[in-house]
Amino acid sequence: MSALSWLNGEAFTAFDQHILWSDMIGNTIGLAALALGWRRSIWTWPAQLLSGVILVGAYASAQLSGGVGKQLLVIGVALWGWRQWQRGTRQAQDGSIAVRFATWRERGVLLGGTALGTLAVGGLFVAVPELSWNPWPDAYIFVGTLAAMVAQARGLVEFWFAWLLVDIVGVPLAFSSGLAFSGFVYVIYLVLVLWGMRDWWLRSRAGAPSLEGAAA
Repeated sequence: MSALSWLNGEAFTAFDQHILWSDMIGNTIGLAALALGWRRSIWTWPAQLLSGVILVGAYASAQLSGGVGKQLLVIGVALWGWRQWQRGTRQAQDGSIAVRFATWRERGVLLGGTALGTLAVGGLFVAVPELSWNPWPDAYIFVGTLAAMVAQARGLVEFWFAWLLVDIVGVPLAFSSGLAFSGFVYVIYLVLVLWGMRDWWLRSRAGAPSLEGAAA
């Protein structure tokens, strides 16, 4: 049996939901990546990278092309974010990532880009039905994930707000897609997001200097 076949095999059944190894392992690593992001650890990026690689298999097995595309996007942005934080840690006085609120211009770019991106990706999914059986929620999560990761790479507190909005749609979509473990993990994500949001908010209000390397 190949590693890919094993990953797409069933780990166990709970409440009539079939839990795949790839779904469980990939999302557990993704959960760790979010916790590392809350701690402002640069290891959040390799964890996100590994999670994305494994979840490609989970979404492929569920025949969710949109989910596969999202994870490939996660892999690419994780590599970029890793580079951004590597540059940033050399400038932070305590070796960690300084965080700040976005400027109004940055917020406008994030919101506008997310809205236009969702319309574009959703339109693509509608035009090519085999890419997604649930095009608009899938497009929303696809683009929202990208916006959240870009904000994280730049050390913006708004990163957490973006993840919160993704979770609101991600929980029911994961359960309806048969990826039960993803749904359970999204619920835990919600708790971590609220906790991380509070921590980054307080740090930004404490007058921590903005990080030029993360904002470049």
